[in-house]
Amino acid sequence: MPDLILHGIRVEDTFAEAFDMAATALVLTAETPEWAMIAATTMTGFATSVIGCGAEAGIDAVLSPGETPDGRPGVRVLLFGFDAGGLKDQLLRRVGQCVLTSPGSAVFAGIPWDDPERGKALKLGGAIRYFGDGFATAKRVGGRRYWRTPVMDGEFLCEHSVPTVNGAVGGGNLLFLGRRFADTLRVAEIAVAAARIVPDVILPFPGGVVRSGSKVGARTKGMMASTNDAYCPTLKGRAGSALPPEVDVVLEIVIDGLSAGAVSAAMHAALHASTRVGADLGLVAVTAGNYGGNLGRHHFHLRDLLGEAA
Repeated sequence: MPDLILHGIRVEDTFAEAFDMAATALVLTAETPEWAMIAATTMTGFATSVIGCGAEAGIDAVLSPGETPDGRPGVRVLLFGFDAGGLKDQLLRRVGQCVLTSPGSAVFAGIPWDDPERGKALKLGGAIRYFGDGFATAKRVGGRRYWRTPVMDGEFLCEHSVPTVNGAVGGGNLLFLGRRFADTLRVAEIAVAAARIVPDVILPFPGGVVRSGSKVGARTKGMMASTNDAYCPTLKGRAGSALPPEVDVVLEIVIDGLSAGAVSAAMHAALHASTRVGADLGLVAVTAGNYGGNLGRHHFHLRDLLGEAA
């Protein structure tokens, strides 16, 4: 099929293939915005890929005191896993090691309990309370149960359980094919900034960008995934290369969201932002990664994202 054009940049007529995931959201608060962010960045570290890290996690929004349950500065984080069981394990480990330990922190459910897409509840404070060695106490406020666990700076307040959300999607993506590394990185940064404006999404890789895109399987026995050689510039000219001669760098962004609509909106924002500046930064084309439609049931066609409305 012929390629598409957006803001003068070639957009391949293909689709990003994404997957159903289990997901939840937390609101982390602290005495200052800096300490709320420290807790959030620590908890969401080493969470770029559910395959290698056990979870994919990131910061969704910075919250003002007027937007948090306890009236303090906060950060909303999203956490994704293969399934509810794996997600619960990662949730307990990350909150227990990274938020419980952070001075002045508290944890609240980041998905409303009356959300129509609410899924299974995961026990959180109800499990972490055992760190209190029997001294933790429970309280109910507005029909929600919290645990107050004694710690050396006072107490750690944590909601008893947090809901998952039905319909979470992981793996929306865009690939930027460029001429020069610095310029293509700038294109990717602009795309990331645009995508992050959309609520309910994260871009879990470093700075939202991944250079080591992968394919399923490998020539090495036992490897689940390996480098996406079709998009490696040093392998241009070999059989299977997808790159034209003028492309010397490829960078990718990956988007996870609490709904397919959120992922689509973030991809739309990123696609339009990147192509608007692409001509000045040597962007050759934008494409997306998929597995022929055989693995993930969510297909985000770039053709459908060309309009001004998401």
